[in-house]
Amino acid sequence: MLVVPGPGFRSSGRWKKFIFSSCPSFSRPIPPPPPSLRFLTSLQRISVFVDLALSSQIHRTVSHHLPNMATATTTETRSRKANGSANGVLKTKAVEYPDIQTIRDAIPAHCFEPTVLHSMAYVVRDLTMAGVLGWAAFTYIPQISDSIVRGLAWALYGYLQGLVLTGVWILAHEAGHGAFSKHQNFNDVVGWVLHSALMVPYFSWKFSHHRHHRFTGHMEKDMAFVPATKEDRQKRRLADLYLDRELFEDVPVVQLVKLLLHQLAGWQMYLMFNATAGPASKQREGGWLRVSHFEPTSAVFRPSEAIYVLITDIGLAIVAYCLYLASTVVGWKTVFLMYGQAYFWVHHWLVAITYLHHTHPDVPHFDAENWTFVKGALATVDRDFGFVGRHLFHGIIDTHVVHHLFPRIPFYKAEEATEAIKPVVGDLYRQEKGSFLGSLWKTFTTCKYVEADPNEPGALKWAESN
Repeated sequence: MLVVPGPGFRSSGRWKKFIFSSCPSFSRPIPPPPPSLRFLTSLQRISVFVDLALSSQIHRTVSHHLPNMATATTTETRSRKANGSANGVLKTKAVEYPDIQTIRDAIPAHCFEPTVLHSMAYVVRDLTMAGVLGWAAFTYIPQISDSIVRGLAWALYGYLQGLVLTGVWILAHEAGHGAFSKHQNFNDVVGWVLHSALMVPYFSWKFSHHRHHRFTGHMEKDMAFVPATKEDRQKRRLADLYLDRELFEDVPVVQLVKLLLHQLAGWQMYLMFNATAGPASKQREGGWLRVSHFEPTSAVFRPSEAIYVLITDIGLAIVAYCLYLASTVVGWKTVFLMYGQAYFWVHHWLVAITYLHHTHPDVPHFDAENWTFVKGALATVDRDFGFVGRHLFHGIIDTHVVHHLFPRIPFYKAEEATEAIKPVVGDLYRQEKGSFLGSLWKTFTTCKYVEADPNEPGALKWAESN
C-alpha cells in the first residue's frame, strides 16, 4: 500500500528514500485519486506533480520619496544570539525606529550632491570597457581554430561583458532615481539611452521601481519579491492530488531547476506579468494580462504615465531594429554571442542583487497596518561581492540600506553615508559578509514563506526551514 510520510519522517532525512521506494512502516494511506485523474498513467501523474512543484516560485501577479516622518516607532525586534544553539535561539528586545529626519541629519550634506562630471566619468569608463571587450571578442575569438577553446572564449567574453553592462544598467538606475545629476531632464535622457541599449524599459521600470522604494517591505503594495505567506502555501498544497509538495520542494535537482528559472526568466516575468509584486501594487483595475511594463495602458501605471511608457517602447524598438540590422551583416549567431549572452548575464545579476537585498532570514516584512517607510527601508541587507561589487557594480550591493532610505544619494557617496547612519540606526542596520553566490543558493532554498512574528506585532518573519 502506498502511504504518505508524516512530518517527523520528512525532517529525519529518510524522506528522500520514500521518493524511490515504499515505506510500509508509515501507516497513513492515500485515498483513491479523484475521478478526473484516474485515467492518468503513473508517468503522467508524476509529470503533473513536477510541473506543479516547479511553478511555485514565481507567484502573484508617484513619487518614491516619502515625506519626512517625525514619528519614531517602538517595536520588538529579533536577533540571533552570537553563541546560540544550533537551532538559533532567539531573543527579543525593545528597539525604537528613528524617524527619517533624524537619520538624514546624521549624513553630511555633501553626500546628497551629485555632479554631472563625476557621474558621466563612470559612464565613459564603463562604455569604454564594454567597447574594448566587444572589439577584442569580435576581432580575435573567431580566429581561434579549436572549437572548444573558441567556445570557452565566447563564454568568458559573455560573462565579463555581462559584469560591465550590469554596471551600465546601475548607472541608468542612478539616473532614474535622480542621483545622477541635479538635472532631471538630463537624468532621463541618460537613463533612457543606457537602459534602452540594454533592452530595459526605462520609464516603465522607473515608475514601478519608485513604488518599490515607496513601499519596500509592504506585504500588499511592494512591487518586488513580496513573499508567499503561510496561508498562501497552505492553499497551494496538492490536496487534490494527495501528495505533499514538500516532498518535491526539498529535492536538490528541483531546487536547482527552480533557481535557474528564477535567474533566467525572473526579470522577464516581472516586466510582462508583474510577477512577485504585492496584490495591491496596481495603480488601476486590470487583469493579469494587463500588467505589462510595455503597455501604456497597463494597470501598473497611472494614466498620466502612459506617454512615457510609449517613449520607452520607442527606445526599445530602435535598439531592436539596430540588432536586426546587425544580424543582416554578421548573422544572428554573432549577434547572440556579442549581445545576447551579456543580456542574460545582466538579467541574472539584476535578479540576484534585488532578491538578496530583500530576502534574508532576519529581514521582516510588514502588514498594511504596521508598515512604515522607515521600517520598510531598513528591512534590507547590505552584502559583499568583493572587487566586482565595489568597482564594477558601483557599490549597489554594499550600500543598499542607505540607498533605500535616500535614493538620491549618488553611489560614489553612499559608502560615506552608510557609515554616518550606522550609529543612528544601530542594530537595525543589517549586513551580510558571506559569499554572495553562496547566499543566493542558501537563501533560495531556505526562505520560502513568511508567517506572523509572535515577537513583533504586524511583522512577518521567514519561517524556519524544516
